Amino acid sequence: MIDFALTEEQQLLQRTAREFACAEIAPAAARLMKAREKGTAQEPWPFCADLFHKGWDLGFTRLLVPEAFGGVGARMIDAVILLEELGAADVAVAADLFALNMTVPLIIMAGGNLAQQKEFLPLICSRPTVLSGALSEPNVAGSELFTQDPNPKMGIKTFARRDGESYVLNGQKSAFVTNCGIADQYFILARTSLDRPLWESISVFFVPATAPGLQPGTRTRMAGWHMGHHAELIIDEVRVAAARRIGEEGHGAKIMGALPQMGIGLAATFVGLARAAYEYALDYAKKRMSMGVPIIQHQAVALKLADMYCDYHAARLAVWDAAIACDADPMAAATVKAPMSKTLSVDAAIRNAERALQILGAYGVTDEFPTSRWLNDAWIGYSCDFTRDMLRLGMTAFLPSN
Repeated sequence: MIDFALTEEQQLLQRTAREFACAEIAPAAARLMKAREKGTAQEPWPFCADLFHKGWDLGFTRLLVPEAFGGVGARMIDAVILLEELGAADVAVAADLFALNMTVPLIIMAGGNLAQQKEFLPLICSRPTVLSGALSEPNVAGSELFTQDPNPKMGIKTFARRDGESYVLNGQKSAFVTNCGIADQYFILARTSLDRPLWESISVFFVPATAPGLQPGTRTRMAGWHMGHHAELIIDEVRVAAARRIGEEGHGAKIMGALPQMGIGLAATFVGLARAAYEYALDYAKKRMSMGVPIIQHQAVALKLADMYCDYHAARLAVWDAAIACDADPMAAATVKAPMSKTLSVDAAIRNAERALQILGAYGVTDEFPTSRWLNDAWIGYSCDFTRDMLRLGMTAFLPSN
């Protein structure tokens, strides 16, 4: 029997996340938007720091870390239930501050040895810690990040030179490094050999933000995600202890490829956006009058709302399925279900934001209503963590026959 009912614990988690999203995230996002309208907003972090600390107090960022290392020890299905609620309030906060900080510690769980797990995971869980993944590079296509092309010239160029019991890192990461400039710790991908194919030469390094030579650039301004913080990262002769290399040398791509939780967590935040757009449009359509009746009684509007409901529910089911597969069938989760869930959820978010804007008519394109912001936020999901085209192409080698 397949049962989609939430347990009592999951219902409590959902309520807690929804209350937090309404009480903390939504007001902070509104304050930032007002400051932007007045021209007084500088950086988003001052609007986010307090709510991030409160989310940490609730255990959100420690949700997936085992209890033995100071975490909550929950499952991925619990994480996506939580992240949907946060995404409904603001997808940038949900994705950057909670989905990322919730899932990247799993790099240490998947690739680190026991000594690293005992040292680094309690460090992350013992106090509010902002994490960042410094992966892509400005002159390398995102599709090359984990390419299996045998040509060693393909892929990222950040290089980690072994020097005794340390590595010295040099390179530059792109302007889209999440949480760059506000992070306390970085997971940096670097090549440990430029003579071997990328797949065999990437390593992951866990680097403190205070490391000499690590320099964040100017924050990247995007069309949406105004509550997010992204910037380039300059890596100039950064010395990192060999004990901070996670996993065996050259095994970084294998480690990252075995972590579907990252893509699934991101997908869940876009389900939240898709749901928020639907709920807002539904409420508006019940109140807005046209031709003497609420506009929901017009077929053109009613059909859009029905489609919005179908899309966000289909995306949610794909995300839940992928989350459960993290435990039941990790290979399927990593190769097919995670990219499928991310594709469907972002598509649902884009379509629902567009439909909400259409239902609101002229009001939909004004700053007074959230629809145009949702549309900008949704479209950013199209290309972050690989475009939908690259995700679908990657799935084709693993598609099941049944």
